Amino acid sequence: MSDPIRFLLGRTPVEIADADPTTTVLEWLRGPARRCGTKEGCAEGDCGACTVVLVEPDGAGGTSARTVNSCIQFLPTLDGKQVLTVEDLKAEDGTPHPVQRAMIETHAAQCGFCTPGFVMSLYHLHRTHKGQTPPGRETLDRALGGNLCRCTGYRPILDAGAKMFETPAQPDPRDADLPARLASLARGKGLAYRARDKVFLAPRTRAELAAALAAHPGARILSGGTDLGLEVTKAHKNIPALIHLGEVAELKRIVRTATHLELGAGVTWTRAFPALTELWPQLDELLARFAGPPIRNAGTLGGNVANASPIGDSPPVFLALDADIELFGPNGSRTLKLADFFLAYRKTALAPGEIVAGLRVPLPRPETKFAAYKVSKRFDDDISAVCGVFAIDMAANGTIAGARLAYGGMAAIPKRAARAEAALVGAPWTREAVLRAGEALAGDFAPLSDMRASAAYRAKVAANLLIRFHHETAGTGVATRVIAYG
Repeated sequence: MSDPIRFLLGRTPVEIADADPTTTVLEWLRGPARRCGTKEGCAEGDCGACTVVLVEPDGAGGTSARTVNSCIQFLPTLDGKQVLTVEDLKAEDGTPHPVQRAMIETHAAQCGFCTPGFVMSLYHLHRTHKGQTPPGRETLDRALGGNLCRCTGYRPILDAGAKMFETPAQPDPRDADLPARLASLARGKGLAYRARDKVFLAPRTRAELAAALAAHPGARILSGGTDLGLEVTKAHKNIPALIHLGEVAELKRIVRTATHLELGAGVTWTRAFPALTELWPQLDELLARFAGPPIRNAGTLGGNVANASPIGDSPPVFLALDADIELFGPNGSRTLKLADFFLAYRKTALAPGEIVAGLRVPLPRPETKFAAYKVSKRFDDDISAVCGVFAIDMAANGTIAGARLAYGGMAAIPKRAARAEAALVGAPWTREAVLRAGEALAGDFAPLSDMRASAAYRAKVAANLLIRFHHETAGTGVATRVIAYG
């Protein structure tokens, strides 16, 4: 037996029983649903032209809303949710939504191709903004971090974002019964959808997940889909079986104990952001630049780590924070140091049938100096050329008791700089010690040249970030020496 996919398209209930499980939401919207306002710009979650809003139960009797890139979301992930497109924003009498009216009045559309995506991102901000005063420019910038305009029309779009708040957000009377309507779609057990000789399983508990992993050992694991989606849209791969982790409640927990912050693998980056920056405010800029909001709203901690990309931004963070990683499979759980998880390019310590279940991070200590840096060509929504995250534990006598210098973009895996760390341990936190550590990096890494940076540039930047770290934590003034290799 196969369960149908059930969700609300705007305010209309939809039931689907015959679509390919790897059909994207965008493909379905522009095809069978005839919702052509949502555009395809890149089909890889970069440009935001396909942005839609998902609304789902918040677990407290209400609802929560988030933007996602419909071009890389698979259709079965809509089960139990409401999806809103630009066509849903006007009032029942046809009156434009305040964001639509503001876009018109500020002349914020040029070619118009990206406009629906901007409208949906601004609509989400208008809908969810808390407080009596309109948000400032930084909030608007961050809300639009996942939307690109090829006509470079950002100023009037930002003007529209400010102007829309002249009309405060009001509950839509059509959504008065939305929590009850979504509750009626809820399942007592996980979704088991089968169509066109393919299967999509969305277990709701660890027990259901273990059974699914055991029954389908060759299935691909789907978390946020921000990477796996591209295998369909760009590589055109056939994926006969998918196990979706997004409905497993135990994987979405954030718990702070007396000694650790425990993060489930299914926690999205949007939810992880405040939990991490409350403890480590130094992560604010790096996490704000971690993709754009639609990607952060879908992408998960576990997915980013399990992906094992050498240029992923989160592995260096958790390596520097000395995190443990929990692995889970049909035979139970096991825990290991994250530094032991990455084995080779895109190869990890995951055994067949295992998934990443969570991360366990020691709470910050007062004797630790910490900083995180991302170097990329574009400030927003870009991949790192080099990511450096550093933690230095100071002893009472002013020497360095421990060092964790983690880098992305410098090797085939996210990696700590063991030689540079050894050069620091036991030394005082001085510029001379940092320069020695920077020179030791040549023995830790042999970076490659690619479209993002040359090997020489990466080596120079990796060392210079250490100098910056020292200046920002020791107050030694401006650097007078630059380390260069090659």
